[in-house]
Amino acid sequence: MTTSQKIRTFLWFDKQAEEAANFYVSLFKDSKIVDILRPAGAERALTVVFQLGGQEFVALNGGPQYKFTEAISLTIDCASQEEVDYFWEKLSAGGEERACGWLKDKYGLFWQVVPSRLLELLQDKDPGRAQRAMNAMMQMVKIDIATIEKAADGG
Repeated sequence: MTTSQKIRTFLWFDKQAEEAANFYVSLFKDSKIVDILRPAGAERALTVVFQLGGQEFVALNGGPQYKFTEAISLTIDCASQEEVDYFWEKLSAGGEERACGWLKDKYGLFWQVVPSRLLELLQDKDPGRAQRAMNAMMQMVKIDIATIEKAADGG
């Protein structure tokens, strides 16, 4: 299979690459399974090529040798609290919630669920406002936009 995307993220799973790819595709608009390489006679796929939001990824059933760590994570830019809540609920189910908008999903992959509004506040021209937003975020697990806005405003 050829691709128009020159650089793709390659994700190493133990044996649940196809299950994980189907799960991720079910969550994001403009997403699909592109290709599955299943060697003749194999029970599981070797690789699954999938798109999330139009960006291509490759999932490999590579065995238990390697695990995901926080050193690599996927970030979701969320336009609203409803979007934050949706992705947080879906991706954290069966996984682990972490600090500052990070979570580990049930397949071990790390995600950052980040509202655009948080990034705006962290870059505010008023350094005090930006610092208050940062301090509020540092106290959170799932990001709450209203709470960060209130903190940035000095409340």
